[in-house]
Amino acid sequence: MRGNRRRDTRPELAVRSLLYAAGLRYRVDYPLPFDKRRRADIVFPRQRLAVFIDGCFWHGCPDHYRPAKADIGGFWATKLQQNAARDEDTDRRLADSGWTVMRFWEHEDPHAVAERVSEALNLNGPRQ
Repeated sequence: MRGNRRRDTRPELAVRSLLYAAGLRYRVDYPLPFDKRRRADIVFPRQRLAVFIDGCFWHGCPDHYRPAKADIGGFWATKLQQNAARDEDTDRRLADSGWTVMRFWEHEDPHAVAERVSEALNLNGPRQ
């Protein structure tokens, strides 16, 4: 479990690199306003945009998730259900607070992700 990083994963770094190269400045591993234990991967606080890059295993990607072979007592199934419920709660609470939430899977093309984030920022107002 120690090998699983909470931040600075390869997909995150790829997207962040592209956003930075495009002149966008952001916060990383940013605590959310309603719960300091929950964090967004990339945040543009002024524009109130939170970006999450979800791991296929940890968040149950419909394309790539494969159940754990040794799921004794349904631990992993329960864990992933809790993760999904927390993700939905986080999205709802951020949206209720006026934030825009963008979620991507780790397998998505970083160029496409960075482009969608840039487009969302242009719609939300001036850059930071």
